[in-house]
Amino acid sequence: MTFSRRQTLAAGAAALGGLAAARLAPWAVPAAHAGAADAYASASGEIVVHPRAHASFVMTAPGVTIYNDPVGEASLYADLPPADLILITHHHGDHFKPETLAALVGENTALVVNPTVMEALPAELKAIATEIANGGETEAKGVAISAIPAYNTTEDRLKFHPKGRDNGYVLSLDGQRIYIAGDTEDIPEMRALDGVDMAFVPMNLPYTMTVEQAASGVAAFAPKVVYPYHYRDSDPMEFARLVGEAAPGVKVVQGPWYE
Repeated sequence: MTFSRRQTLAAGAAALGGLAAARLAPWAVPAAHAGAADAYASASGEIVVHPRAHASFVMTAPGVTIYNDPVGEASLYADLPPADLILITHHHGDHFKPETLAALVGENTALVVNPTVMEALPAELKAIATEIANGGETEAKGVAISAIPAYNTTEDRLKFHPKGRDNGYVLSLDGQRIYIAGDTEDIPEMRALDGVDMAFVPMNLPYTMTVEQAASGVAAFAPKVVYPYHYRDSDPMEFARLVGEAAPGVKVVQGPWYE
C-alpha cells in the first residue's frame, strides 16, 4: 500500500509548530487539519480516508463510498460524496444515530449492521439493512465484508461490550484488506488477523482499551497502516511511539478526529 498525503506533510508540520513537529518520529504522521484526507494506492485507483469525528469516517474508493459509524449532524458529511455503503458496528450513541442515518441514506445506499442495531432501526431503514453477527460474511456494493468480534475482556469493563454482541469489520476493498475494530479490547480475534493493509483501532478507557493494549495488539497483527481513533483523552502520540518500538514497519497515521 503506497501512502500519499492530500494535504502535504509540510502543512501538517507547520500546523504543529516548528520544534514540536521536528521531533515527530517518522512513523507518526500528523494530519494537516480538520478535513484532511489520506490517499492510498489500490488495485484500480486509490482509497481516500476522510476522518470526521471520534469513530466516524468515510472512505472513497473506485466506484464506492463507504461511511463507518456516521453520527453527528448530516452537515458534517456535506463535502463528501453520498454514501453507497454504511457500516454500523454497534448501537452505542457515539456509533449509531438513526436521525443521521436517515439523512445520509440515499435511494441506492446499502446498510450493514450488527443484530442489536437491526432491532433498533426504524422500519424504513430496516428494509434496506443487512444484518451480520460475529463470524458472518456478506457482500455489498462490490465490497466483501466479514464481521469480526469486538468485546471487552477486562472484568470491570465486560458490561460495556459483551462478547458476541458487537462487530468489527474486515473489508476487501479494491485489492486492499481493511480492519475496522469497533469498540474492543486487545482480543485474540484481532491478534489473529493477517494481511491487513489498513486498520482503525480504538483506545479509550473505560470503554475499549489502554494505549499499551492497543499498541500491543497492533504489533501482533502488524497492519501496513494504522489509525488510532475513538481515543478521546488517550495519547495517540504515545501509541505511535509504542507501535514504532514494537513494530517499526507499521505506519501510524494521526487523523483529525477531535478538531
